[in-house]
Amino acid sequence: MPFDLIVSTCTMSSSGPHLNEILKGVSWLLGKWKSENGHGSYPTLNDFKYGEEIEFTHVGQPNLQFSCYSWHLETKKPLHRELGFVRVQPNTNKVALIIAQNLGVCELEEGEVNGQEMTTISHTLGRLTFGKDPATKVIKRTFRREGDTLQQLVEMETDKTPMTEHLRITYQKID
Repeated sequence: MPFDLIVSTCTMSSSGPHLNEILKGVSWLLGKWKSENGHGSYPTLNDFKYGEEIEFTHVGQPNLQFSCYSWHLETKKPLHRELGFVRVQPNTNKVALIIAQNLGVCELEEGEVNGQEMTTISHTLGRLTFGKDPATKVIKRTFRREGDTLQQLVEMETDKTPMTEHLRITYQKID
């Protein structure tokens, strides 16, 4: 495909690209969401409060793109960033999250979407050889939409701690 055709295909009109039919079951995620009421805890960490903004978009392909960044509420210091995609297995309620974190972890998670709730669990985690211990072994995420709010729960298992709640946040839709 010629480059100028690729560019024009990816350029959004004022009405935006058509949502791929495969994504109808996860279209409730679309938009920009923000919160300053996140709570983080883990047996190896001090509890903390954080803010976060997450955005789910699409360009007409059979996946959603997402970006997420968080900050410490008191210091405003940036915390983690995540970039990735949501994919749907055609004609099923099976979904996948493909995520790269700035902390040096890459996740492949799979699960299901039921109504306006999506739960995934990692089956593959990549990690920097010089990543900070303890090593993350499993990550589980649940997204749930209720009206104009989106909730996310992240549970985590490391080589030292069994599956435990790590992050909990409720976002408000801002765009």
